[in-house]
Amino acid sequence: MDEEALAAVAFGSGTSLPDSIPRDGSPRRRLLAAIVLGARGRYAAAAALLEPLRRAADPVTASLAGSTLASHRRQLGGHTAARKLDGQALLAVGLTATDTRAQTTGNTQLSPRSAEPSDYGLDLAGARADALLGLAADNLALGRTSAARRLAVRAAQADRRWRATVRGGWVAAETELADGQPEAAIAPAQLAYDTAVSRGAARHVVKSGIVLGVALHAAGRPGARELVIAAFEAAEKQGLDSLGWVAAQVAADLDPGRAEEYRFRSREVLHAVLRHADPGVTRIALESPWVPVGPQ
Repeated sequence: MDEEALAAVAFGSGTSLPDSIPRDGSPRRRLLAAIVLGARGRYAAAAALLEPLRRAADPVTASLAGSTLASHRRQLGGHTAARKLDGQALLAVGLTATDTRAQTTGNTQLSPRSAEPSDYGLDLAGARADALLGLAADNLALGRTSAARRLAVRAAQADRRWRATVRGGWVAAETELADGQPEAAIAPAQLAYDTAVSRGAARHVVKSGIVLGVALHAAGRPGARELVIAAFEAAEKQGLDSLGWVAAQVAADLDPGRAEEYRFRSREVLHAVLRHADPGVTRIALESPWVPVGPQ
């Protein structure tokens, strides 16, 4: 698999994730491999690639590796551990945006497979936005909504391309939900979903569908159940275990008639993820109130 094809898979082209992920080659190739492995919930294998990259001489590579590792911690409830990694990622690339290439509009019609490598945000501005959005999500989970809002604004100033737009929409929607404003959460969640769909970025569509579904449900709007079930089915089809257990858990809340079925599948996928996690991640999941590891 060449680097272009690996990038397309890493950023959600809709192609089912391959069983064998190349783990050698250039730092960028190894970073992309770690992103794909993380999407599959193979956190230990991803960490084995990311830890050396965090010490890379190139600050962009080091920052992106740290942000990626932080996202894996955060996905299993390790927000405190993730915040430290995101903070280090931001320090690696500095606090001031200088890359004008990142100031283009985010919602374009190019498919990920035809995009330039910089379009994925694997550059200075993209690394800065990733770290800032990661810190925003970490602070939000720790109850610091004002800090989350400030960090999200800075991320939007750093990078306006499609991936930062999508991830910024997630954080903005989750911030409004945390503040008890479900109606205000719908617009950023919808922007994230529409942007991901327009890009053909299937992995981002799955996460955006979950976020939008939660926002719609919280606001008492129609369509939430269908969105979340579609996200769950897409995650299952594409082998996105890192999102599949979350989608199933949310689907259980929105579809009472099949709640036990969805909860069983959520625990099944989650335990599969934990079997492929390093001990640190497993400990985070076991200690997290967000992760339904035990019997429900």
